[in-house]
Amino acid sequence: MHFLADGTIWQHMFHTGVPIAEKIIRPILVYLFVMLGLRLAGKRELAQLNPFDLIVLLTLSNTVQNAIIGDDNSVLGGFIGAATLLTLNYTIVRLAHKNRRLDRLLEGRPEILMHDGKIEFDALHKEMITKAELVAAAHKQGLCSLHEVDRCVLEPTGTITFVAKKPAPELSRHDEIITLLRRVSDELQQLRAITGSAPGTGK
Repeated sequence: MHFLADGTIWQHMFHTGVPIAEKIIRPILVYLFVMLGLRLAGKRELAQLNPFDLIVLLTLSNTVQNAIIGDDNSVLGGFIGAATLLTLNYTIVRLAHKNRRLDRLLEGRPEILMHDGKIEFDALHKEMITKAELVAAAHKQGLCSLHEVDRCVLEPTGTITFVAKKPAPELSRHDEIITLLRRVSDELQQLRAITGSAPGTGK
């Protein structure tokens, strides 16, 4: 372990190649830029409706990596950058939690994609979501088709929420009657079986 005693190793690991102030400012600027970019790009990027959306999110972090770290690859520089991002995100989340207007400004409002079983095509066009993508999202939540959907909402977080249609009262009563008839039929068959097997029945 003699190499750990070499001061040049520790100096190389914890000596930042750029000023501390720059290491703090860089993550803040990148964070704000990415947040604004995702806000303007729409909620479909967060929803990841197709492979291209996933590719954008995966490559986005790699694209802005150099902008965050600059010419510094030191451990201390990484600690400073990570701490800055965590602190900034915590501060913004806390402020948005306390201020509803700020929360709506940062995250936006939910978009209704289906209402009363009808597709809101203007909303789909606004969010650049195709009907095929909407059907695929419904399948992921266990719905066979959009005919089973009463309401669909694209949440600010990018989650697509589906609310299935409730059966009509007439249909519910019909199902209850069918269930009762089947139960009565099963009980009659059981009674016949018991009566037929009892002694003195002539069988």
